[in-house]
Amino acid sequence: MFATSAGLTAIAASTASGSSGKEAFGAVHGKSTPPVGYVRFCAKNPGECVKTGERPSRIVMTPDRWNLVYQVNTYVNGKIAPVSDQDLYGEPEFWALPVDAGDCEDYLLLKKRYLEGLGFPSSALLITVVLDEKNEGHALLTVAAEDGDYVLDNRRNEVLRWDASGYRFLKRQSAENPTQWVALTTKTPKASGYVAGAEKKK
Repeated sequence: MFATSAGLTAIAASTASGSSGKEAFGAVHGKSTPPVGYVRFCAKNPGECVKTGERPSRIVMTPDRWNLVYQVNTYVNGKIAPVSDQDLYGEPEFWALPVDAGDCEDYLLLKKRYLEGLGFPSSALLITVVLDEKNEGHALLTVAAEDGDYVLDNRRNEVLRWDASGYRFLKRQSAENPTQWVALTTKTPKASGYVAGAEKKK
């Protein structure tokens, strides 16, 4: 399904440019609580949320790995139609691996599964909750690379470093244990336990 190419190598190099500097990595500010939808997802799908025992480490992003990240992000964004949890499941927050439609968190769950299947360590693929430009909850997948944190977003095919995304980062999975979460801010926004958003990519 996914293959490398010279064209995508150029895209990967462009995406990775400007990745040096003190803001390349999102700062962690202690423990946080996981989103309600994630807790329910893990209860129904425990195999998707197990601690692997692997030593947490940031991944070295070779050109081939950049190609795969870009292709997975683009493929899932094109494959899944944006539909809210309320419209799809009749609930405000319902996390699931999507078939052909889903919300922002459903996109990232599928991307995470694909990348793990392609050999990426789960400890470097971290579910992340942010506030968007409308101050609404949104979820995306962070790739923890040696040169910075990069985000896979259902709203865009471009893979950006976290500090270029325009989002306010709230919390994400711990690299040590997927069921534990860490805070990416010292403030706790109201109702941040829920995630929303099924906007079509730009």
